[in-house]
Amino acid sequence: MAGLKGLTVNTAPEAEPQIYAEDDAAVFQTMFGEDGVSSIGQACKATVLSNNKVRVADGVICVGGHFARIPYGEYEDCEITNGQSGKNRNDIIVARFETTGTGGIDTYTCEVKQGTPGDAATDPELTQDNLYNGGKVRELPLYRVKIEGISIVAVEQMFDVVPTNAELIKTVAELNGKINNRKNNVLIGKWGSSWSLSTTAKNIGSSKPIVDDDCYKTTTGANATVTIKQSGLYCVTMYAQGAANQGASACIQAQVIADRTIIDDNYVLFGSQYSYNSFSANVNMSRIIYLESGTVLSPQIKKSDTSGASATTGSSYMEVVKLA
Repeated sequence: MAGLKGLTVNTAPEAEPQIYAEDDAAVFQTMFGEDGVSSIGQACKATVLSNNKVRVADGVICVGGHFARIPYGEYEDCEITNGQSGKNRNDIIVARFETTGTGGIDTYTCEVKQGTPGDAATDPELTQDNLYNGGKVRELPLYRVKIEGISIVAVEQMFDVVPTNAELIKTVAELNGKINNRKNNVLIGKWGSSWSLSTTAKNIGSSKPIVDDDCYKTTTGANATVTIKQSGLYCVTMYAQGAANQGASACIQAQVIADRTIIDDNYVLFGSQYSYNSFSANVNMSRIIYLESGTVLSPQIKKSDTSGASATTGSSYMEVVKLA
């Protein structure tokens, strides 16, 4: 057993070196999380200068926790070999890290891996050893250069842009703001009085005030609805409560009906709960679904065909939340 390597432990000046680049790389990889390019600067933006040259702008690159930088205002020019008339080829611009081993000499280069010309272009093979496990060579694909005949027809980005911690904090704050923003949320229902259920679905009714904002328009009363005003991804939730009469049994069913086809049906939600001898049946269900602007949602409740006498308490409601 080799024991722990003291990455933040002071050692005597005369001691042998104990911290190498691969030690730092292991720590950096835990923070950066993956191979990629940082979002700072120009993030290694590519520009085609000619059919033989692609320029990669400044940025910070991480390969297996090892960082390299094209300094601000500088660039790497990548030479592309001439194409062949009537042939197609894919070249890959890579960031290539190579090491001789623990404590050895490392090299970090920007290179072009040339593909094989043919009728159909295919990517050349890359070496992607696991550096943490002792691998010696790892190539991060930066751009796919698509060549048709003698011309570069496209340069496709192949790396992930990894955000900074500040950007992540901002993104999380924005998402939390959307979740906590009540304008993205609307609730109707809470009719407040009980009524007998039949086998014909009936609107649960709403005693809530009318809402008319950027996302929703609602109606209130016995036929309450929610109209979607912005196309997007929504979470639709319905809670319904009912109970069979004393001595009877019933299957309480709840649903949210849309005024247009939603995916492969014309309803958003449907669920049921069994009740016997006046015990409450509570139906609570939700669905995440894409809704188009103008879609009208109507929450309904009923009993099944074979059910006995039953009623709802008037506490049912439907809630709609815009997610994106």
